[in-house]
Amino acid sequence: MALTGLEIYKQLPKKNCGECGVPTCLAFAMALASGKAALDACPYVTEAARENLDSAAAPPIKAIKFGKDSVLGDETVLFRHDKTFYHPTTLLIQVSDTLNDDQLNAKIQEIKGLEFERVGLQYTLDGVAIVQESGDAARFAKVAATVAEATDKSLLLLSSDVGALKAALAQLAARKPLIGAATSENYEAMVNLAKENSVPVILKEEGLDALEELVTKAQALGYKEFVLDPGARTPVQTLANLTHLRRLAIKKKFRPFGYPVIAYTSNSEPMEEIMEASVYVAKYASAVVLKTSKKAHILPLMTLRQNIYTDPQKPIQVEPKLHSVGNVNENSPLYITTNFSLTYYSVEGEVETSKIPSYILPIDTDGTSVLTAYAAGKFEPEKIVEAMVASGIADKVKHRNVIIPGYVAVISGKLSELSGWKAVVGPRESSGIVSFSKSLT
Repeated sequence: MALTGLEIYKQLPKKNCGECGVPTCLAFAMALASGKAALDACPYVTEAARENLDSAAAPPIKAIKFGKDSVLGDETVLFRHDKTFYHPTTLLIQVSDTLNDDQLNAKIQEIKGLEFERVGLQYTLDGVAIVQESGDAARFAKVAATVAEATDKSLLLLSSDVGALKAALAQLAARKPLIGAATSENYEAMVNLAKENSVPVILKEEGLDALEELVTKAQALGYKEFVLDPGARTPVQTLANLTHLRRLAIKKKFRPFGYPVIAYTSNSEPMEEIMEASVYVAKYASAVVLKTSKKAHILPLMTLRQNIYTDPQKPIQVEPKLHSVGNVNENSPLYITTNFSLTYYSVEGEVETSKIPSYILPIDTDGTSVLTAYAAGKFEPEKIVEAMVASGIADKVKHRNVIIPGYVAVISGKLSELSGWKAVVGPRESSGIVSFSKSLT
């Protein structure tokens, strides 16, 4: 059973030094008890106390690392308004070992092309799940090796045949793949194989009661690098299992379920499959295995994931530097906006549509929109002039006109006075840029 804050406090050094990030040892103990702090943050805790407090200091859901840089679990809350979610759901594309060499190479190339840039952020696929469906251990190992050689993505090796997994791991253990699945029939051999190769393993059983029993047996083998699969393959039951597992781990500190959870899509129609995967990303899969690998299907899912795993208190921002749209020249207009991604890319899109090569200078407003930034004193003439000077725009254009959003027309006079440039009041909304730009020609 998890220790209370007072029980933890009794074993802390009681220095109240504040070096852990909170002012008192009692406050730190309370944070430990709720899973919102790590014991390593205290530089003075004794080894004896550390040993006693391990269970209290550990996050409710253990962090499991595999592959290149995939981290599953290590979450401490149910909802992102309680605390930021740190480890985005790992997305993996399924590759069957029944594909012939040409089909396999085509699939790999399609997977390698799953990289996107959106609102200044880079999206990329996390991993590949190689599934043994051929019944041929040698073919499974060959396909796994081919995928590993062609890409640096994290790998998931899926087979019920321990021998096939052992053959694949002989070549790929250094890549630290996730393997599975261990069931009540093969868990001893599967867990021992994972332990020998220092790789995490999936524990799969139908239903939560049976899964708890399997986890307990697997832990008794002296290994705890697990990912859980509650077995269901229908969206309704999978969602119910994911929710129960998360609540039991977070709210009840139920240690057998204190591991990340993997989910598999069951729909064969791609759009329905993406809808299903979206449910699992939202609640509460640490990893999702999909079949479709089309860009048009995967991008919406990655966008949803990014939105969920973005700090709600820190808006997405673009770099506050001078940007150019098209083949700019000395006559190109200069637009001023903020560095809030939604605002900036709305402006950029309309400027592109106008087909007039232009400069856009986003001001650092901590990622807030124009009116919000102005109301907070972050979109003032002084700051705009400072950004203009730092960008070197005066050396890039021969005109001295700067276009500001119509919502802040009130700053135009002072901006002209401080900068020596003519402040031109543009449209209030970015949608007006195309028609406005015609008046500049």
